[in-house]
Amino acid sequence: MLRPEEFDPWWDTLLRAFGGAAASAEERELDRSLTEFDRSLAVWDGGAIVGTGGAFSFRMTVPGGASVPTAGVTMVSVAATHRRRGVLTSMMRRQLDDVRALGEPLAALTASEPMIYGRFGYGAAVSHLHAEIDTARVTLSLPAGTGEVRLRYADPAEVLAECEAVYAELVPRRPGMLARQPGWERAGLLDPESERAGGSALQCVVAERDGEVTGYARFRTKMGWGPAGHDGTVTLENLAALDPATEAALWRFLFGIDLMTTLVVRGRPLDDSLQHLVSDVRRCLLRTRDSCHVRLVDVGAALAARTYQAPVDVVLDVEDAFCPWNTGRWRLTGDPKGASCERTSDAADVALSVRELGAAYLGGVSLLSLAGAGRVRELRRGALGEAAVAFGSPVAPWLPHGF
Repeated sequence: MLRPEEFDPWWDTLLRAFGGAAASAEERELDRSLTEFDRSLAVWDGGAIVGTGGAFSFRMTVPGGASVPTAGVTMVSVAATHRRRGVLTSMMRRQLDDVRALGEPLAALTASEPMIYGRFGYGAAVSHLHAEIDTARVTLSLPAGTGEVRLRYADPAEVLAECEAVYAELVPRRPGMLARQPGWERAGLLDPESERAGGSALQCVVAERDGEVTGYARFRTKMGWGPAGHDGTVTLENLAALDPATEAALWRFLFGIDLMTTLVVRGRPLDDSLQHLVSDVRRCLLRTRDSCHVRLVDVGAALAARTYQAPVDVVLDVEDAFCPWNTGRWRLTGDPKGASCERTSDAADVALSVRELGAAYLGGVSLLSLAGAGRVRELRRGALGEAAVAFGSPVAPWLPHGF
């Protein structure tokens, strides 16, 4: 367990492992305030810290809308001088044992190197959509009611409570979203000059309908000039909206800022409605990237915590070499109203590892797709298709911010 007086060398060790870039005093103070010291690990070699790791106590929305205790794995690093000595494995072992002892069914992380965490049972469950939009040539088709939305500039800090209320209302609607714990609202306002890449300070626009805040966008602008004139860029940091008209009004605003011709968008859900508002999706240069990796720490509790979009009764033969308490056969019975998952001696219908369960858990990755890669095996004819449909989600999972 990390002690508060050890934070600075621990954090410096982490920064060095991630390239040694300088961080602002504001970033250091925020990370210190959010760090859960009783969930943070330090590996020492003599008087030097050579490994770091930690976890946040989150609650994640799962299919069906339940908010499930989740360990947000973070701050993981091993000094380059101590690679291939089992440091990471020992930290992962200790951490997952602790997560189990705390009764958290799930662990989740964002991976700097995705290849690392599969061997510890994490599966890539969420992907993000990125775009770079030529706003000089792409137009928007707006839904009814867009003109009724009023937008106004606001100081990001002054409207923080209203924006957080919008975010909180959205959390139960989409798997993968995290209920914001006290202090985490400050992360959205972090604005060190070193992170602006020459752009403006963080700006905010709030959307209102009938006097109530129904959405917001936080963004930066960066002026540019080319041979043909202005060539500025808008970089979107966050956008949240409670209804289609509000969301469309915010996109229209971002597309129309004077002197800007490019809108850079990162970290949006794969089914983002923006794709259906634009006139030319090709000029949006869409691409995807993995985001949240999920691990089932307690298979029975995790599978019972979510609902299933079609009735399912399937016996899963689960392999989990790193957390052997999950290994064995589990009967999953569920539907859109609820589920149960208990150990069984019945014959298995589908065989897979806990990594594949993690990938499919939030409904964004199909078990059939994993089977096509040879990572899931059907043992009873038709069982895999039934399970794949049941595990799906009507909306794509989304992790709106990192940790």
